[in-house]
Amino acid sequence: MKDLLKTEHLSRADVELLFETAARFAKDPTSAAETLAHKSVAVYMSKPSTRTRLATETAVAHLGGTPIFLRSDELQIGRGETIADTAKVISQFCSALLIRTYAQSEVDELGANASIPVINGLTDYDHPTQALADWITIREKFGKDISGRKFVYLGDGNNVTTAWLMMGAIMGAHVVAATPSGKWAPDTKVVETAKKIAQANGGAVEVTHDPIAAAKDAAVLYTDVWMSMGDPESERKEKEIALAPFKITEKLMATAASDSIFMHCLPAHRGEEVEAAVIDGPRSVIWREAFHRRTTIQSIIFHLVRGELKG
Repeated sequence: MKDLLKTEHLSRADVELLFETAARFAKDPTSAAETLAHKSVAVYMSKPSTRTRLATETAVAHLGGTPIFLRSDELQIGRGETIADTAKVISQFCSALLIRTYAQSEVDELGANASIPVINGLTDYDHPTQALADWITIREKFGKDISGRKFVYLGDGNNVTTAWLMMGAIMGAHVVAATPSGKWAPDTKVVETAKKIAQANGGAVEVTHDPIAAAKDAAVLYTDVWMSMGDPESERKEKEIALAPFKITEKLMATAASDSIFMHCLPAHRGEEVEAAVIDGPRSVIWREAFHRRTTIQSIIFHLVRGELKG
């Protein structure tokens, strides 16, 4: 496995290896500081970022390398150079490339043409680095045995929903996406793929349009902002009305399991997709979740440059 282009490309063994190494990096961030000594990693972002950029640049530094931050307006790709040519050029100078962009096809094309590992730092389709940070946080809370537990995402059926369903399926978990019906529901192909992966791993994937039923006895209630980068502003009012029933409130949290936690990929809009009392309350693990963006990205880079992920 040269690249991490989609969450669904990971095997259960890959995830276990990534978690083991990420846990080591959480305790001792510079324990593998020779991995990228005298080497560089390109961090290419055409979407703004706080956590992914900080996590990646810190991860590369902890591995002994130099991160090189790039924006599309700083490269010839902004003037028409092809993605394929750009991939080949970056491969001459860097040991890996993490990209955060809009179209999944751009990431796939970079992976096909680069000779170095390409990592999907976020696309409109998927968010694999976030999913790994989410699920290592879940493991810290609940341990390896998650049988009988339900893990619920509520809100827009977006890229985070894709990553949530795919990673949950890989982990053999019972994962639920509670979204509005229609255009803000998860893509049917995503759900079909996640169900196949879940079946192979002893898990279950469920999509519902009933937030109350979904939240009942859940171990995790997870959400994301309602308006993602690139969403048309003309749809805001319609989307907010459709998503209003999926807001995570103290009342909804009270229906979850007694040891349940609240998760959010951030940034958050308090009072919109989640009440401030929930996200800032005792059940929230958002800061530990954000911390693990670095440990898991560091683990991904470490194992990809060593050729240790099998897919």
